[in-house]
Amino acid sequence: MNRWQPFVSVATVVERAGCYLMVEEDRGGPHPLFNQPAGHLEPGERIRDAALRELREETAWQVGITDYLGLYVYQAPDGKTFHSHAFHGMALAHLGNELDPAIRAVHWLSLEELETLEREGRMRSPLVMRRIRDAIAERFYPMDTIHER
Repeated sequence: MNRWQPFVSVATVVERAGCYLMVEEDRGGPHPLFNQPAGHLEPGERIRDAALRELREETAWQVGITDYLGLYVYQAPDGKTFHSHAFHGMALAHLGNELDPAIRAVHWLSLEELETLEREGRMRSPLVMRRIRDAIAERFYPMDTIHER
């Protein structure tokens, strides 16, 4: 019997001086797409740890995760369903590590710049701006909302 299983992912909204930490990814289309530092949960990994790992791998920034934004469910055009756990955090230090090969560049972008990219259809998914708008509205949940092990 085949069971349906969603993909579990993490993403983190990081704001500094009115700009948001974003990654530019080449996804094979006509233009690169933009996303928060995000990725899939690995076997046996805790959700918060996955978010911190993705931040390091994709941006080379050390970030202090402060809040849980919630669980975002997204059905992609290809039919895959994602359960994306989103966090909010603050930049602590640039580590200078080598970036994940899928990342073309790391940017600090203003809300206005992000809205322009959104209008141009350059966001990885509709969740990108939704998470940012939720963070701006301070729609946070305590970190202990997540119960693991």
